[in-house]
Amino acid sequence: MDDDAFTVDDLIACYERGVFPMADARHDESIFLIDPERRGVLPLDGVHVPRRLARTVRAEPFEVRIDSAFDAVVEACAAARPGRLETWINSPIQRLYGQLFARGLAHSVECWDGEELVGGLYGVAFGAAFFGESMFSTRRDASKVALVHLAGRLVVGDYRLLDTQFITEHLEQFGTTEITRADYRRRLGRAWTGQADFYRLAAGAAGAEVLQAISQAS
Repeated sequence: MDDDAFTVDDLIACYERGVFPMADARHDESIFLIDPERRGVLPLDGVHVPRRLARTVRAEPFEVRIDSAFDAVVEACAAARPGRLETWINSPIQRLYGQLFARGLAHSVECWDGEELVGGLYGVAFGAAFFGESMFSTRRDASKVALVHLAGRLVVGDYRLLDTQFITEHLEQFGTTEITRADYRRRLGRAWTGQADFYRLAAGAAGAEVLQAISQAS
């Protein structure tokens, strides 16, 4: 697909019908659309936080910030790392998600050690649906802590759908499951027209508060 012809409004329309963009490689300027037969979702009433990770979240080894460095999170997610030399996030995709963020439709959850960004994730929010896009970590558990904080925030904000796109071993430990394309589209339709508030949970919410919100929803 010609990236110049693909606008942020086209991207929003893609999410509404259940497809999302990817690139073949970091330096490939083209974009293609993915509509998987089976979709990964993390049920917000069934989030499982492993015991060791829960202790880490309570200990608060990182300062968790919201939407303070969105572009830096996307850039870090796009960077090559040991064991992952290639990425699906190219320059046109970065630009589009930056435009979504400017509209208030994309968010980042960030883990900081002082003034160093050491982990985080970003995703897209429409209605009561949140579409997790990518995460990164340069410290142990940083991306996992960010995911727990995201889940708690979505629970408190009355979100109905957390779309992880695919299922991985990393995500499976949190309770992520696969559903059919048809089931996903039914859930998406209900969530798209719902109302939710990404900021209902205070930006500096303690780890214990986040875990309590998750446990109360389960």
